Amino acid sequence: MSVMLTKFESKSNRVKGLAFHPTQPLLAAALHNGSVQLWNYRMGVLVDRFEEHEGPVRGVAIHPTRALLVTGGDDYKIRVWDLRPQNRRCLFTLHGHLDYVRTVQFHHEMPWILSASDDQTIRIWNSTSRNCIAILTGHSHYVMSAQFHPKEDLIVSTSMDQTVRVWDISGLRKNTPGSGPSNFETFDTFSTVKYVLEGHDRGVNFASFHPSLPLIVSAADDRTIKIWRMSETKAWEVDSCRGHFNNVSNALFHPKHELIVSCGEDKTVRVWDLAKRTAIQTFRREHDRFWVLATHPTLNLFAAGHDSGLIVFKLERERPAFSVYADTLFYVRDKYVRSYDFNTGSDIGLLSVRKFGSPYVPPRTLSYNPAERAVVVTISSDNGLYELATLPTQTNGEVKDSSVDGKRGAAHSAIFVARNRFAALQKTNQLIEVRDLSNSVVKTIKPPVQTNEIFYGGTACLILSSTSSVLLYDLQQEKVIAELNSPPVKYVTWSSDGQLVALMSKHTVTIANKNFSESSLIHETIRIKSGAWDDSGVFIYSTLNHIKYCLPQGDQGVICTLDNPVYLTRIKGKTAYCLDRSARPRTITFDPTEYRFKLALLRNNHEEILHLIRTSTLIGQSIIAYLQQKGFPEIALHFVQDKNTRFDLAIECGNLDVALETARAIDRPECWDRLAQQALKQGNHKIVEKAFQQTKNFDRLSFLYMAVGSTEKLSKMQKIADARGDPMSRFHNALYAGDVLNRIAVLRDVGLYSLAYLTAKTNGLEDQAADILEAAGLMEADVDDVPSFGQSTLKPPPILTCTQNLNWPLVSGTESFWDRALTNGHLDIDGEISHVDTSGGALSSALDDWAKEEESHDVIDPEEGGWELDADATETEEQEDEFEDAVDDDDSLGAGAAPGVSETELWVRNSSFAADHVAAGSFETAMQLLNRQFGIINFALLKVLFLSTYRSSHVYLSSVASMPPVQLHVRRNPSESSTSRVLPVAVRTLATIRGELTEGFRLVSGNKLQDARAAFRSVLQALLLVIVSSDADAKEWRDTVTTAREYLLGVSIELERRRVMQEEPDSVRRGLELAAYFTHCQLQPAHMQIALRSAIGVFAKANNHATAAKFARRLLDLNPDPKIVAQARQRIAAGDRNPRDAVEILYDEFTEFEICAATFTPIYKKSPLVRCPYTDAAYLPELRGKLDPLIELTEIGATATGLPAPR
Repeated sequence: MSVMLTKFESKSNRVKGLAFHPTQPLLAAALHNGSVQLWNYRMGVLVDRFEEHEGPVRGVAIHPTRALLVTGGDDYKIRVWDLRPQNRRCLFTLHGHLDYVRTVQFHHEMPWILSASDDQTIRIWNSTSRNCIAILTGHSHYVMSAQFHPKEDLIVSTSMDQTVRVWDISGLRKNTPGSGPSNFETFDTFSTVKYVLEGHDRGVNFASFHPSLPLIVSAADDRTIKIWRMSETKAWEVDSCRGHFNNVSNALFHPKHELIVSCGEDKTVRVWDLAKRTAIQTFRREHDRFWVLATHPTLNLFAAGHDSGLIVFKLERERPAFSVYADTLFYVRDKYVRSYDFNTGSDIGLLSVRKFGSPYVPPRTLSYNPAERAVVVTISSDNGLYELATLPTQTNGEVKDSSVDGKRGAAHSAIFVARNRFAALQKTNQLIEVRDLSNSVVKTIKPPVQTNEIFYGGTACLILSSTSSVLLYDLQQEKVIAELNSPPVKYVTWSSDGQLVALMSKHTVTIANKNFSESSLIHETIRIKSGAWDDSGVFIYSTLNHIKYCLPQGDQGVICTLDNPVYLTRIKGKTAYCLDRSARPRTITFDPTEYRFKLALLRNNHEEILHLIRTSTLIGQSIIAYLQQKGFPEIALHFVQDKNTRFDLAIECGNLDVALETARAIDRPECWDRLAQQALKQGNHKIVEKAFQQTKNFDRLSFLYMAVGSTEKLSKMQKIADARGDPMSRFHNALYAGDVLNRIAVLRDVGLYSLAYLTAKTNGLEDQAADILEAAGLMEADVDDVPSFGQSTLKPPPILTCTQNLNWPLVSGTESFWDRALTNGHLDIDGEISHVDTSGGALSSALDDWAKEEESHDVIDPEEGGWELDADATETEEQEDEFEDAVDDDDSLGAGAAPGVSETELWVRNSSFAADHVAAGSFETAMQLLNRQFGIINFALLKVLFLSTYRSSHVYLSSVASMPPVQLHVRRNPSESSTSRVLPVAVRTLATIRGELTEGFRLVSGNKLQDARAAFRSVLQALLLVIVSSDADAKEWRDTVTTAREYLLGVSIELERRRVMQEEPDSVRRGLELAAYFTHCQLQPAHMQIALRSAIGVFAKANNHATAAKFARRLLDLNPDPKIVAQARQRIAAGDRNPRDAVEILYDEFTEFEICAATFTPIYKKSPLVRCPYTDAAYLPELRGKLDPLIELTEIGATATGLPAPR
């Protein structure tokens, strides 16, 4: 029997009663402290708590069909509760028992509640009338339990009087009394004692009926479990099960197998063979006595209550063994190997494995060999067995048994690895045996790590699962190809093309390519059960209560919810083929639109995205949030109905038309401010003007009119400022318009006569200056001491090109695929965007409206004479009409004109390399790509690189001196004519970067380590903008990154050592450690000699002669110069003479380790670590999410997709 599988465990007070919900994953637990807990055992959460009992609660039951819960406790009361989530409360209380209530139970058909009590009676209650309808008397001591028969009108009860009684209550069904109270004589006429079973030597704690056979099992304080058989006339003891060494608290029949499950105060749960009456499994706890057992009515689940809580467990795995090949599923049900055709639905038995292993344990795995039509099946009984058998080609009704010609052996795991080879793992002695089809050992391999499971890893390859990592192992070369850090892997699923693999652990899914060079990790809070690949390369997996999807780069989502777990076998279109827990094939239909849409986004498959938008309803907050997160606001814009969200998206993607439309609908000042800022960035001053008008931002409007050369509107702004009584605004407008007289008037009005006088004098207005002196009561002689100024040159600059009617120049923006497809293609979900009137006439009339508004609301003092705002009203209106006509004519000139797709947009569209986006000037998308591919978050260091790449990709040709230069875009494939393949010149190549790397090597050799560190960082920065065109280039790129990382790490360690020695001379130990770690960086032999010689000197100086000698031996392995050889031999001799170290350091050369690139401390193998997504440098787990200090670019531990496919 396999070890019990614990599915849920809780800690609480002593549990005295348990009850499963028949359909929902709920478990009720009655506690000794008076509380009743309701647990969701699938999610592991406490759903509710019922607290109304006074004293311990011993009995609990859930109604088989209604949302009712009944409890009984030491307060003599029976309470019935409503279990509906929205109305959980006590419905009523039943009074009548005179002592503790031990057990309660609902009848499966009638509205009856059965209770047993220490008052020596058993009562039956009508839950509808809420009255007691029968009292069963006869026991002479505490009645410990009472249970209804699952089908017949019988009750079995147990008592401390050492008897088990069976009661016939058929009369109660026929003559159920009314709701009124009855006397004891009436009660006794409806039930009779049918059998009294005597045989226990002490009090009996529990008894229950078999679900289908005429059997009773009882558990007693005499440490035995007795089995009783009934007939129509008598009942007798069949046998006893002995093995408990203390009181037996509870015993139940297994609902599906010929087993008995019991628990007791000896702190054990035991499983017994009903036929042989022998114990076949024991589950022990160290300190907790078991008090109660419960079995689920339909599922393979048990619950046991003990002194400190409860456990929910299974007696066997329910995951069926299966394997998929082509359109056929091979699986095991009821110990028969069967085949299921996905296309036709035919399901036939092929082979019996009933004689394989324990009869109670189903096969664990099945591996299918299509070449030989053979299967190898494993089972966990007897410490692991496997059986190799051939499947028949035809079935003629009789299914042969595998024992006829099957070949067996001992192994924990066994899988086919080639046409005529399979591998078997001997877990205890850690050996992998490769066997042929005759079951002969061909090769024996010692795995490189402690291996718990083996899986298929490709032809002649295995995936080895250990406690903290997964290895891809080549059986022929007997070497590790690749390694991934992962929790223990339980299941492995390959995609149909063999390019991707999913490694499933208890709570994680790791998606990797076939050589483990790229991977992404998904974490789940609940158990992962199975998974299968979709045809499009999306991994679909199931948890306890969901079917979910996972995209190759790590995005995930929920497809549908499950009532019960299923085991996915195949995904085809909208259908998921699966096996349920009874190993029966099922199909589930779901909607794959969401993950197909996200996959198309990641692959830039615009046609697929457009098709999905046209044919499905994807509107939802999750999709909108996803599009925003991934940098596709222009697509999200077409899904949104909410005005605020629509405005945010329009601003984000720069769609000013939609932003203006939604800003008008929202009409809040903050929206107009944001619109003005975005329009300013794009140079659309007409929308800026409209936004400033809506917020009445007069000062900015005046400055805008000056910038675009609109003198007419500046004069209107002066009038508005007059009406508002704002002298500062009047002065600014007069200054912008070059109106000296108005400036003088403003200064006089506010009493600044001196400034007014100087303004008039410097502008040659002698008469005005004299008037100012007169108004101030001064004479010319009074201002003789005022210095003389030259003629004022403060005039507004001349207007060369009036742009008040033109939105030019604008930021270059090309019409995207989505603008064309979703607008021209009539897919605009929000309807057509209304025309936005940003003409000069409309804006000019708005100014007039403001002027009139200010006139009507501002009261002007008659003594001040007013500003005569209407003096030239007729002239102004005529000018406005002419202005509107001019703007309309100008707008009509460009009607129907549409620019083509620019070269730079083609570069962005055609490439997934950040370098091409930088060359196109699309720095934003380049940064998004670098973040997605390599986890880059600090782009400040890349600014110079971005600018130089951009400048190197464009040439400017001056054709005519008076014209702006012509911009020419430099391609790397000039002969290419297809627009889908044009790409920019490759500014940085691996060849040029190798030259920079060589310069870094030279600096290391010359001991210029600060310069060397800067050089290697520059190399790693430049490699981000390198384009690879082949797999060989990609490998060389990765090798260059690794080399630069190792040298940068080594140089940083040595610089840190020198700093420590200079600033902290007492930190000898730290200096020795850093010198030792420097020798473990992967350097070229010449530089490794430098590192080793440096370490030898440092260690010899600290009298660590033993370690210095070890470094000297490593130095000799590099074949240095004879002079260096002699020095090394001297150091070895010194170490042999004095084989000790004066200073103990944290350094173990015999254990494989990596160096944390931040703390410069070792991270030994199998220790947790996180990595830089770009350089793969190792870091301690607590540094996750921080900036990588080695290259100062990436986020440590971030998920990244890696280098794009060569182009």
